[in-house]
Amino acid sequence: MTGRVRRWALAAGLAGTAALMVAAGTGLPRFGGDQHPYGARAVAASLRQQTANTISSVNFDQRALDTLGEESILFGSVLGTVVLLRQTRDEHRVRPRPERVPAALRRYGAGLLPVTLLIGLYIVAHGQLSPGGGFQGGVVIATALHLLYVGADYRALERIRPLGLFELVDGSGEAAYVLLGGAGLLAGSAYLANVLPHGTFNTMASGGTVPLLNAAVGLEVASAVVVLLAHFLDQAIEITDNRKAHR
Repeated sequence: MTGRVRRWALAAGLAGTAALMVAAGTGLPRFGGDQHPYGARAVAASLRQQTANTISSVNFDQRALDTLGEESILFGSVLGTVVLLRQTRDEHRVRPRPERVPAALRRYGAGLLPVTLLIGLYIVAHGQLSPGGGFQGGVVIATALHLLYVGADYRALERIRPLGLFELVDGSGEAAYVLLGGAGLLAGSAYLANVLPHGTFNTMASGGTVPLLNAAVGLEVASAVVVLLAHFLDQAIEITDNRKAHR
């Protein structure tokens, strides 16, 4: 194919894409109006499924398959990072020396860690009831553990962060979401369909599969962020090129 043909093919593809975008845009509801069909339908669906937090209802019920894709992107990113940043034969590991941390900062980190961890668990557990959920709560949980790195040193963080266990939990969270989707097929419905009893509105036992999927995401996100930061911190603190070490 010549350069001229490729340019014409590109122009035709761009023109077709632009036409589709314009057609889609003209079919949208009027901006700034008092009618919001998508919002109204999402709220009505969340009420039918007894899920007080409409956002979680959208994420884990109405478009749960999209959420599986988003979770898998994070899982794949962590897997790629583990492979790319693995220790090679021309590198060796040097144990970092203990850091001297001011007493006030040490007390602050030690006191804030359990509070932040509790907040993260609360956000995950109440994702079907109030703003938050597995994605947000998972990041808060991972942040809580790293307060020990800020308030103490890297060795202290390593003691409470068994990397192999977090890698296992990361994969288990991803697998749990996939398997929970299969429950819909077993019940004779669609994959990731909300087939469990919906419970009582605005209580912990509500939303059907929403809190279970939310918890699976919380496990995966918290562990994924811990594993991701662990490999970057290892590269920055412990892994050294052998050529540099012999200089």
